[in-house]
Amino acid sequence: MADDGRLPDPINDHSQWWDLAACRGMLTTLFFHPERQRGPARRRREAEAKAVCHRCPVITQCRRYALVVQEPYGIWGGLSAEERKDQLRASREAPSVPRPGARQFAGP
Repeated sequence: MADDGRLPDPINDHSQWWDLAACRGMLTTLFFHPERQRGPARRRREAEAKAVCHRCPVITQCRRYALVVQEPYGIWGGLSAEERKDQLRASREAPSVPRPGARQFAGP
């Protein structure tokens, strides 16, 4: 289950962007795989779901929401659960880059 408690206030108000989502009113089975679905059938279903996402006017908000709450299931913002995990892992492993103009500690 996703943790909405992690959300900052502007994201916590889903209704503003959810109302505009291309998937609104569609069957959730397109975005969440049935138990034991594997192989070509799963890849086809995911491709169809992602096609809906890629024509969605709120794909960015949806993807951000899924990454912030670490949504563990389904296609959100055009990404599968595995792709979101990979993005989160990569962002944690990325070296921090100093901000432009930030003073660096030179040591004693």
